[in-house]
Amino acid sequence: MAGIRSEAALQRSLENACLVAKVCEDFRGQDVQVLDLTNVTSLFDFFVIATGNNRRQLRAMADSADDVMESRQSFRMGSEGDDGPWICHDYGDVVLHVFTPDGRALYDLENLWGDAIRVDWKPVAQKISGQNSTPQPEDSPPGQDEKNPTD
Repeated sequence: MAGIRSEAALQRSLENACLVAKVCEDFRGQDVQVLDLTNVTSLFDFFVIATGNNRRQLRAMADSADDVMESRQSFRMGSEGDDGPWICHDYGDVVLHVFTPDGRALYDLENLWGDAIRVDWKPVAQKISGQNSTPQPEDSPPGQDEKNPTD
């Protein structure tokens, strides 16, 4: 099924999923997982799954994921679960699921989609985040000691 989409489109989906995972971790989401579903279904490419401790944290992760995805021109197509133990945001190729601990145990998506490959998302997110950051000048500011730049 992965052959249906171009390598560039799949790479962009992977990058988006990894950046959404980073957002969840930045908001102290627990057990953040990215599942590669490209060989399991043609409906979407990746799931991002995270656990939060309360509704406020779930909402913060989901809303911030919207912001990151919008900045990459990938807009939310749907949303579910605003009142329950789960929030789902569908971006087409990437689907975000944020759960309370009880909700995650109940839905058990990692087991349900057990054929999916788990992605080591942190290196990808770090690489993409590094590309988006402002490069630092190589030279020290005038008058700063190069041997001990903290003085």
